[in-house]
Amino acid sequence: MPTPSATNSHLIAAGFHALSDPIRIGVLELLRKQEQCVCDLCDALGVSQSKLSFHLKTLKEARLVNARHEGRWIYYSLNLPQFSILEAYLAEYSRLGQISPARCCDNFS
Repeated sequence: MPTPSATNSHLIAAGFHALSDPIRIGVLELLRKQEQCVCDLCDALGVSQSKLSFHLKTLKEARLVNARHEGRWIYYSLNLPQFSILEAYLAEYSRLGQISPARCCDNFS
């Protein structure tokens, strides 16, 4: 399996961290349907704008969502290429054959 670059390793880790929270999963599920503004996301998820802002920051840092400004509103959408990177990373594990057992360790330091 190829080793991801340092940048990709960071983005992969950030992506899985971003996917580890139910509110962020809820945001992504809503964005699967269409681009949404913050107020609509807050209403749909039943969270305050300040709480959602924290979660959107995490999703943006992981590059899982894009933000687009229009006037005083910010609209969010999925960044599908980043999901492809995470998918490709996981796919490498599904292609692994049987994993060899550890060799005997002769180092008794």
